[in-house]
Amino acid sequence: MDPVGGTAGYRGPAEVRARAPGKIILAGEHAVVHGSAAVAAAIDLYTRSSLLLRPTGEGGGADFGAVELYLRDSRLTFSWPCSRLRGALGEEIGANPGAPAPCSPDQLAAIAWLLEDQEIPEAKIWLSAGLSAFLFLYTSILGCRPGKAEVTSDLPMGAGLGSSAAFCVSMSGALLTAAGAVSVGASRGAEGWEVLEKADLELVNQWAFQGEKIIHGKPSGIDNSVSTFGKMIKFKKGELTNLESRNPVKMLITDTRVGRNTKALVAGVSERASRHPDAMASVFHAVNSISEELSSIVELAAEDEIAITSKEDKLAELMEMNQGLLQCMGVSHSSIETVLRTTLKYSLVSKLTGAGGGGCVLTLIPTLSANIVLEKVTTELESHGYRCFKVEVGGRGLQVFRG
Repeated sequence: MDPVGGTAGYRGPAEVRARAPGKIILAGEHAVVHGSAAVAAAIDLYTRSSLLLRPTGEGGGADFGAVELYLRDSRLTFSWPCSRLRGALGEEIGANPGAPAPCSPDQLAAIAWLLEDQEIPEAKIWLSAGLSAFLFLYTSILGCRPGKAEVTSDLPMGAGLGSSAAFCVSMSGALLTAAGAVSVGASRGAEGWEVLEKADLELVNQWAFQGEKIIHGKPSGIDNSVSTFGKMIKFKKGELTNLESRNPVKMLITDTRVGRNTKALVAGVSERASRHPDAMASVFHAVNSISEELSSIVELAAEDEIAITSKEDKLAELMEMNQGLLQCMGVSHSSIETVLRTTLKYSLVSKLTGAGGGGCVLTLIPTLSANIVLEKVTTELESHGYRCFKVEVGGRGLQVFRG
């Protein structure tokens, strides 16, 4: 196959789309840093990336010979002439999709220079990290081939639902499919979405992790792994174990819209652990037990309503205990407590997910719960200015669509 970074002979698909899910932490956040197990799962809220490649020399307008990114949700467009990319990146342009490699300091400096004239709105300065990851992934996988990428997402930004990982996974999936570096498997959904082979998903995951490193510095790799492979995973001391949920699990996610500083929250837990080592060791041990038990419960098959209700009651109790321990760690927030009180009025159990200090809260929706209850609690939560999403937990990971 001709090099995808070249200007002729490209025989890949003209347009590809990819979608990758967000994630939630069901149990174990914060304690995982101190050696406890944690459980994460994909949710059916997606980030979608599409890619339309153009032959070099097409058009002749403003987008002639350019790499363009359109963020549909923000209605922002960014464009870089291919000649400018070559001039800035030079030998750093890889077009070697089969060999994921970290972004070098020289690449990062060149990419920062490429962003200087993009006039990023002051209110959206956080976009810089995402744009840097995009330029790195695009030029590393496709070289300087002209094209237009478009991104849209169901996921709120910075709320602990893995929005940056879903961006990196969906974009990597679209770029690698366009490069002909991955092939689809036998599974095709009713809407035409296709699943990649496991080895190809591994390649996507490795590239997405490199993008995550640009955005977050030292990510755990959990978010991109869940977004790539889907379903549920247990992770402990760097080891991942795939979990298979035997029954549907549904959650109401409440985004409090309260921003938080994840690094400060993590540091705060560590400081509390240093002040009260014995007490906090007991807290972390208890969280580990909750994560281990939750892992076992989700894999049990419940065959009838009584068994399903029993299983969900146990999950609810574990979530409730985990939330109490997170409060012991000092990472709750008044907005989170408001959600807890509101859902408790309707006999529903909730816990924060992710860093805490704001962000999102999970509420377990029992299978036999009446729709009117869900409508009432959602209405009350939204009256506080929160956003609510009903999701199914543990679904598929990355999927691609070739037009």
